Amino acid sequence: MKLRSLIALVAAIEDGSLRAAARRLGISQPAVTKLVRELERDMGVPLLQRSTGGVFATAQGKVLYEHARRAMRELDDAKEQIDQLSGRMIGELSIAAVPLAVVVLIPETLRTFSREYPDIQVRIREELYIAQLALLREGVVDMLIGPIPDGVPAGEFEVEELIPIEMAVVVGKRNPLARARSLKQLAGAQWIFTSPTGKASYAHRLFEQNGLVPPAPVAMVNSTLVLTTLISEGDYVGLMPMPLAMHSAAAAFMTVVPIKEGHLAMTVGVIVRRGASLKPAVRHFMAHLHRAAQQVRTSQGTAAQASSRNPSAPATLRTRG
Repeated sequence: MKLRSLIALVAAIEDGSLRAAARRLGISQPAVTKLVRELERDMGVPLLQRSTGGVFATAQGKVLYEHARRAMRELDDAKEQIDQLSGRMIGELSIAAVPLAVVVLIPETLRTFSREYPDIQVRIREELYIAQLALLREGVVDMLIGPIPDGVPAGEFEVEELIPIEMAVVVGKRNPLARARSLKQLAGAQWIFTSPTGKASYAHRLFEQNGLVPPAPVAMVNSTLVLTTLISEGDYVGLMPMPLAMHSAAAAFMTVVPIKEGHLAMTVGVIVRRGASLKPAVRHFMAHLHRAAQQVRTSQGTAAQASSRNPSAPATLRTRG
């Protein structure tokens, strides 16, 4: 099984045609066809289904495609790690972060990191819920930044704490449930969860911690825009990091419900794969991340002191650009 054949298969499946794959790889279409057919002979099964509209993977082809993509990511990571260990700080860094981290941690971290390592390209993707760890486990991203989930396998991942947060219960400004004062009063509400499954959600944890049966969600989303729109426009209830819920952009459309049980206390942290295969750039970015987190914690302390002197003033997180 040749690496070139695997690359040709991946290109054909992702582009949907042998002609497009040939353009991507800079070789002729017959050469791509030959590489794929050699791979099919090696495997003893058809990997592509040809049609008038192009090509698509067979069931066996999908399996090989997933493994090939993973292997190619590992090879790319290995090259970048070797370059960086040799003092050539080049390559890419892929990060998945929750919206709160994007707002209060990433701007300052990116500013100082990019100044020190201008040849490292940082890719950032927003994720509302990171507890599944699948993106990190599969090598799609180099690190996750968000609320630290329970039961992170210590032998597989490293976890470092950054800042404490509260996940606040929020509703739209016109929602009658804004008058609720306890979680029990919200048990029958229409909840929006930010997780792949109901049982893994922050709301599920909040209800269980208070000895209540978690409600079934009416929808599960992975988009800040969708969550904000549904909460502000409908009679729905959700959870949102307190600093985002108190931000002027959100506070105009939604309100925090002051439940007597208190909101869900969590810790935002950074999670990376454990082991010697970690790219030096990951460690460097984490160091800059901790510096940004220290600034946020100092800001929180200052805001808390001001709030104690003036109880009507909300404590918020200050960000730097």
